[in-house]
Amino acid sequence: QVQLVESGGGLVQAGGSLRLSCAASRRTFSTYVMAWFRQAPGKEREFVASRRHNGGRPLYADSVKNRFTISTPIASANDTVYLQMNSLKPDDTAVYYCALREGIVLKNAPDEYPWWGQGSQVTVSS
Repeated sequence: QVQLVESGGGLVQAGGSLRLSCAASRRTFSTYVMAWFRQAPGKEREFVASRRHNGGRPLYADSVKNRFTISTPIASANDTVYLQMNSLKPDDTAVYYCALREGIVLKNAPDEYPWWGQGSQVTVSS
């Protein structure tokens, strides 16, 4: 059973930056995609970004392009993924979830991801 543990998040003023981390363990397959989703109060969970385990061009939601970056740390196991969030806006306030799916196809639907982290609160004040 894959486990995903998130860290980071918190409270930041508009225009500021935060970084989320997600570490996966107990993975038994060799190809996979890691992704970030978010869910604001009263709204459905929405896709933020995804990345293949071995790199390649990531996929981003239009709302976060050129502000957020999904990456894997250099000289580290591929089982960790970051979400660097810059130029944050109050609309970015949400619980952010890390997710993982087996394979190499970048998907943006929550139903495509069977494994999830516990969620990290990100609050952006105006």
